[in-house]
Amino acid sequence: MKLLWFLSGLAIGLSIWVWYQARIKQKLKVILQDLQVVPAPSAFRSISRLATLVHQQRQTNYQLEHQLQTWQQILQAAPLSYLQVDEQNQLAWSNFQACQLLGIDPGKQSQRRLLLELVRSYELDRLIGEVRTVQKPCQKDWIFHPSSTDALKVPQQYPLRGYAFPLGGGDVGIYIENRQEAVTLTQERDRWASDVAHELKTPLTSIRLVAETLQVRLDSPLRIWVDRLLNETIRLSALVQDLLDLGRIALKLPKDLALKTLDLPSLIQSAWLNLEPLANKKRLRLDYAGPEHLAIAADEARLYRVLLNLFDNSIKYSPPAGVISLQVTLAPSLGTAGARRIVEIDIIDQGPGFPEQALPHVFERFYRADPARSREVVDPPATAIDEQRSSLSWQQLSMAAHAANTDTPLTVHPSTGSGLGLAIVQQIIEAHGGSVQASNHPQTHGAWLHILLPLQPFKETDDYTIV
Repeated sequence: MKLLWFLSGLAIGLSIWVWYQARIKQKLKVILQDLQVVPAPSAFRSISRLATLVHQQRQTNYQLEHQLQTWQQILQAAPLSYLQVDEQNQLAWSNFQACQLLGIDPGKQSQRRLLLELVRSYELDRLIGEVRTVQKPCQKDWIFHPSSTDALKVPQQYPLRGYAFPLGGGDVGIYIENRQEAVTLTQERDRWASDVAHELKTPLTSIRLVAETLQVRLDSPLRIWVDRLLNETIRLSALVQDLLDLGRIALKLPKDLALKTLDLPSLIQSAWLNLEPLANKKRLRLDYAGPEHLAIAADEARLYRVLLNLFDNSIKYSPPAGVISLQVTLAPSLGTAGARRIVEIDIIDQGPGFPEQALPHVFERFYRADPARSREVVDPPATAIDEQRSSLSWQQLSMAAHAANTDTPLTVHPSTGSGLGLAIVQQIIEAHGGSVQASNHPQTHGAWLHILLPLQPFKETDDYTIV
């Protein structure tokens, strides 16, 4: 009887052991199928293969960690600041340069915190948000105001340029460049150019007076050479005056803007009438589309200079019997609700337009496009001298500018320009809080200057009227 019970227990134990082995094999088979590995015919080979895969995964993790450390060392040694935020805008990592530039405590990187808590820069936060929206690299320039724990010490602000790009998993990487040195070099260059222009102004004035005196005393054959000398002197004087104007604009505007309420359509008409003798020689006409009256607050002399420069360019490059279009429209600003409205000014000609590769550089100083829009110095033939004398002289045009009640002298360029006209336009418009863009019109294929000018009231009680 005891033997029977023993055999029964042994059979039950063997059954349980066989069932347990079958369960283990089934689980190993499922695991190996998930790992896309053909299962071994025995449990021993399956366990051996699993151990091999675990070892390979550990090697892969070690290599990835080593690569991560290598890239972090490279970023630490990079001359640019770099930081990375996760999908919740928490600072994931930053190199030493970023900590120094933005005032980040390196000890606070162990626990992730919102970037805005560590760096009080809403421009940087908006740059990251823009990258998340468009999922493309974006660039932004701004002035950074570092925070200081010392209430008596005012921290020095400096310009920054950020270049952000999307990463995997919702992360965003940002390179940040300190632009203070570049800005300082630009200011020194502008100051040097202004000083040189100031020194050249007096001798050029003397040369011009001598040439004008000889012009009326010499006979016709010799007067041709004096006319050429006078034209070149006027061109150099215009270049000097443009350099001086650029220096004054950069140093004084926008704080020295003489804002007052003026009628924009009347100012446009006055600027066109000033240059109409030049337009009549090419049988050009102005096609104006916009309100009959529009009261805005701006610096009349500066805005008048903008219109003169733009009309002058359009007249130079328009074909004979062409049309120069000027459109004025009102639109709500792109800011928050209740913000001031803006005026849009579009000047379109029918000339050759800008070369595509020149569009990003047309507002740079002395930049010249291809020969179709460059202004080479060409001496007029002797047969054209009498025609030039019969036209309205540059001195008369300058007197017409004074008659338009402008506060600054008009610099009207001869056939050869200084290459500074659009640079002056950009600085004046930006000093008013606006912007200007250059492109080619899709229909006329000519130059298209698009100006956005905010309607900033001169007084809080002033209103804008449109008729």
